[in-house]
Amino acid sequence: MWMKTVFWGLLLFMLVATTMAVEYGARSHNSGPWSWCDPATGYKVSALTGCRAMVKLQCVGSQVPEAVLRDCCQQLADINNEWCRCGDLSSMLRSVYQELGVREGKEVLPGCRKEVTKLTAASVPEVCKVPIPNPSGDGAGVCYWAAYPDT
Repeated sequence: MWMKTVFWGLLLFMLVATTMAVEYGARSHNSGPWSWCDPATGYKVSALTGCRAMVKLQCVGSQVPEAVLRDCCQQLADINNEWCRCGDLSSMLRSVYQELGVREGKEVLPGCRKEVTKLTAASVPEVCKVPIPNPSGDGAGVCYWAAYPDT
């Protein structure tokens, strides 16, 4: 009798697991809620021009005008899928690096190293009090990619 129970339990588990795998595209290298943020699927990455200005100003130690801060926070909040906010900030940061021809360890702007710019951009959700997913559960509103050297 217990063999039948185990068999039916395993069959039910496989059915549920298969359904979830199909729902979240487990065969994809980029599966889960963040996969909706992939430009290859038609997602339009936000330019975050206000955040771009804010990050540049903060990095060199300049005062950020209230209007720039407000624009940045509004642009970030306007990204409906909170899973996409850090990805869009990362894209914005890469475009700044590309525009300025920045390489690893170099200054992005006079007096502002790449690592500082990255940490400044990653902390924008916390500064703006705009929610982002935080798998660690520690309550910090800092984008996860700030911990990785290749961002």
